[in-house]
Amino acid sequence: MGRVTARRPVLRIGPHGAVRRPDSLAVEEPLEIRMSGRSLSVTMRTPGHDIDLVHGFLLGEGIIRSAADVAVIRYCDGVDEDGANTYNVLDVALASGVPEPVVAQRNFLSTSACGVCGKASLDAVRVRAPYDLEASPLTVPAAVLASLPETMRTRQRVFDSTGGLHAAGLFTADGALLALREDVGRHNAVDKVLGWALTDGRVPLSEAILAVSGRVSFELVQKAVVAGVPMLTAVSAPSSLAVDLAAESSLTLVGFLRGETMNVYTGEQRIKLP
Repeated sequence: MGRVTARRPVLRIGPHGAVRRPDSLAVEEPLEIRMSGRSLSVTMRTPGHDIDLVHGFLLGEGIIRSAADVAVIRYCDGVDEDGANTYNVLDVALASGVPEPVVAQRNFLSTSACGVCGKASLDAVRVRAPYDLEASPLTVPAAVLASLPETMRTRQRVFDSTGGLHAAGLFTADGALLALREDVGRHNAVDKVLGWALTDGRVPLSEAILAVSGRVSFELVQKAVVAGVPMLTAVSAPSSLAVDLAAESSLTLVGFLRGETMNVYTGEQRIKLP
């Protein structure tokens, strides 16, 4: 498996002068996802938890509904100039009876900063949600929500050394962390943590909170909705389209979650006030 950090020289300039020293950077490498040998997607990601990432990606695109829908997933022929496997190509074979996507009709090329990029139209990105979020019994005290960013921050080990990664975490209603994943791409971090939940048999996540370390795009809301997550929180802002989709899908969306303050954009009935 590739490294998640790399060392590069840097000129550090401060009030007392300049000094050259090595700096730790988050690794960014391409991951090609193939379906029965045909290229389906290329995403720029931080190596690690690639199997989770692929499961989460396929779930979010509506290609699979459970881990049983994937028969085989394996690394294949990605090699560097020395002939060593780069572990940057994963091939997926779906289980019998699970239809493969028509690759020619979709454009899955994405980058670490991707929101809804690579999609032919807004209609193409609206995956039909398989779960009714309105039926979720989840309610969460505001004080629990206020604790989530700090809990995530203390578990972001790669961010501590690089300062360059997004994080996504799944929490219980009482604020217990179920899983956390880091990546240079916010959508990849979400795919990784939702892929973990899928392979662990936890989808639909009808009583879980998905928390992210950055802003919220339409795509992140869509991923939460498709995985059956009833509440999504973020330390930064959502987009207008993210709020529209959250409202349409009965998802509770919280932004600017910093300390004891937060903006509740949709689904306020799930939050218990002091």
